Amino acid sequence: MPQILIDHSPGLDFDALAFAAEVHALIPTVIDAPIGACKTLVRPALRHLVGDGASGEAVVLVEIKILAGRSTAIRAELSAAVTDLLRAYVRVPVAFGVEITELDRETYLFVHHDGK
Repeated sequence: MPQILIDHSPGLDFDALAFAAEVHALIPTVIDAPIGACKTLVRPALRHLVGDGASGEAVVLVEIKILAGRSTAIRAELSAAVTDLLRAYVRVPVAFGVEITELDRETYLFVHHDGK
């Protein structure tokens, strides 16, 4: 069920799919979710801006949506582990943001649509 959204600056030299595969493998070690339930979208941005734009710094923002109920400590552990993975994958000056958000168990719905 974890949904991973990876947004990053245009032209960033970053193997986002390899990073995503490692995030998928990491998630079951931190929270009770199977690797097969992980879904990732990689969204390279058309443009970006950090501050006044003078630094030219790139940006990578990762949001991991999980079902509500995990402790703050567990969510913080996952966030720190994902940040460590980012450091291994991005080798240029960059601003990272990692957020673990919770989906309401009573209202969240995910469907595998067969196209019919």
